[in-house]
Amino acid sequence: MEKRQTEIPADIYSTADPVELPENAFRELGADEHYRPLMHPAHDYKEVTPYSVGVGLLLAVIFSAAAAYLGLRVGQVFEAAIPIAIIAVGMSSALKKNGALGQNVMIQSIGACSGVIVAGAIFTLPSLFILQGSYHDITVNFIEIFLSSLLGGVLGILFFIPFRKYFVKDMHGKYPFPEATATTQVLASGQGTGAGSRAQARLLVVASLIGGIYDYIVSTFGFWAEEVSTAFCGWGAALAEKCKIVVSCNTGAALLGLGYIVGLKYAFVIFAGSAFVWWVILPLMGTYGAPELTALSPDALFADYARLIGIGGIAMAGVIGIIKSWGIIVQAAGLAGREFKGGKTDRKPLRWQADLSMKHVVFYIVIALVAVFGFFWAGVLHNFWQALVAWVVVTVIAFLFTTVAANAIAIVGTNPVSGMTLMTLIVASAIFVAVGISGTSGIVASMVIGGVVCTALSMAGGFVTDLKIGYWLGSTPRKQESWKFVGTLVSAATVGGVILLLNDVYGFSGPNALVAPQANAMAKVIEPIMMGGETPWMLYIAGAVLAVLLNWLGVPALAFCLGMFIPMQLNAPLLVGGAIAWFVSTRSADKAVNDARRDRGTLIASGLIAGGALFGVFAALTRFAGFEYVNTMPVAMTQGLGIAVYIALIIYLAWQSMKARPTAA
Repeated sequence: MEKRQTEIPADIYSTADPVELPENAFRELGADEHYRPLMHPAHDYKEVTPYSVGVGLLLAVIFSAAAAYLGLRVGQVFEAAIPIAIIAVGMSSALKKNGALGQNVMIQSIGACSGVIVAGAIFTLPSLFILQGSYHDITVNFIEIFLSSLLGGVLGILFFIPFRKYFVKDMHGKYPFPEATATTQVLASGQGTGAGSRAQARLLVVASLIGGIYDYIVSTFGFWAEEVSTAFCGWGAALAEKCKIVVSCNTGAALLGLGYIVGLKYAFVIFAGSAFVWWVILPLMGTYGAPELTALSPDALFADYARLIGIGGIAMAGVIGIIKSWGIIVQAAGLAGREFKGGKTDRKPLRWQADLSMKHVVFYIVIALVAVFGFFWAGVLHNFWQALVAWVVVTVIAFLFTTVAANAIAIVGTNPVSGMTLMTLIVASAIFVAVGISGTSGIVASMVIGGVVCTALSMAGGFVTDLKIGYWLGSTPRKQESWKFVGTLVSAATVGGVILLLNDVYGFSGPNALVAPQANAMAKVIEPIMMGGETPWMLYIAGAVLAVLLNWLGVPALAFCLGMFIPMQLNAPLLVGGAIAWFVSTRSADKAVNDARRDRGTLIASGLIAGGALFGVFAALTRFAGFEYVNTMPVAMTQGLGIAVYIALIIYLAWQSMKARPTAA
């Protein structure tokens, strides 16, 4: 990979810095084509400054607390990267900072630690508080939460660094990177000063306002249905009750924009997985299953049974992905080994492609793994051999599933970390029971150790987004990688304190308890394993067999099984958005026109995502403030309005995209 990198012709870097993203930013490169980021690859820029580090850490604290609070209180875990990017651009504009792009990328990279650390922590560790109601000898403290989050985050960073060049450089244009695309568009919008750049910035702002206000109104006031479904009409309700067949679609602007960027290929595969669950598996279970199954609603049947098949599929798809990418894993390990032994690459890489020294990465990994083992032995299990078994499980799974988490983020923008963590907990718990770790001590061990794995996978998925943003804009990977550790430390400390505070104020059981849906699911699955109950192994095995069959047929197994795991109403908008992207990019016989329309649509879709993410936070805060609007309109009317407004949003995205013209014209 290094040799290929040094063969870039010098004249590609002879021009001044562009003010907007090149037209080949989001597509595959030709045989002799190279990508040129906004910041000159061979020049130095202000990136790590007291301003960027200070603001990044401040936002990491604020968004860690907000994300943990919202995620546990409402059940929503918002993505922090886009709102932080918007704040960074707004602050640099208000302060009239020149050449602020590098600093804004660093602010976003440090601040985004909040979202990934929160996801890793609140999906698992609150389970201990939930189970305290049944088992009073379960204890949990700040150090356990803090070290679980911190060590998991550090492992996620270190394990991913060797794969950076493969995912962000070698696979350029092969993955859609939806969230990274939207964040990059936001950061790039603050760069240009020319008429074309101002027009793009205006378009992004308008799309953000449309998407944000649209999502805020539907989330806060419910003037139209946030989810349209056949279950809300007479014939649809009968079909759902008798045959368990439901068709549903979320009408949110952010998800529509996400689907546009994902594209029709992956969106279709993801929706096919969802259709297979909702239109094949659920009807079969509801019609021919046991009486306790036929009595359940489609949603309950999906959550308690069919979704578990998707979890098994994700796990096996991950294993298949690991096998397929084994050459990349070996190559990354070989590069680290050569550098550790003192081997040299052909030439010093450009600033734009300079990672932390692999010798240092290997050294840090060893220190981190020793710290993880010490934490397991002294702080969790207090038995050397049991701690060793737990350490091996965490090390192997966290390292191998790093590429799976990165792949999922690169494809659909959603990290199936809860599904992968749930499967990890199940496998790890079965191993723990076999070596004598069971009962309440086993529950504590599984959840704390699962928190390390969950945070590691969450960080790996989030970090690939940060580094892809840096690649598109021209940041220094080494600086992003170095300061990510500091953001992780601050976020882990903040999350630990917030979880304990929320437990004291609200608790996780009782009438006014925190929702914590993911943690409740983890507790529900792990309790029977550790306390001698039954585990639905056949459903997991069915998903695993399905993933093998899909791979044999040439269908992307991970994308299909993601569709099985994520509810249909969240997958259907991806198909709608992907269809719009296909439509606007194929209407003309002129390829340049099609490319211009596709790129304009990408900018608009990024605005819808950014606005939806930012205003989604405002909507949740509005509810926290005590405002609760009760919509008295009939369900049929809100459903009809939901369809009408959603169609209007679709027309806006397609119509505005079709207005693009090639630059040469």
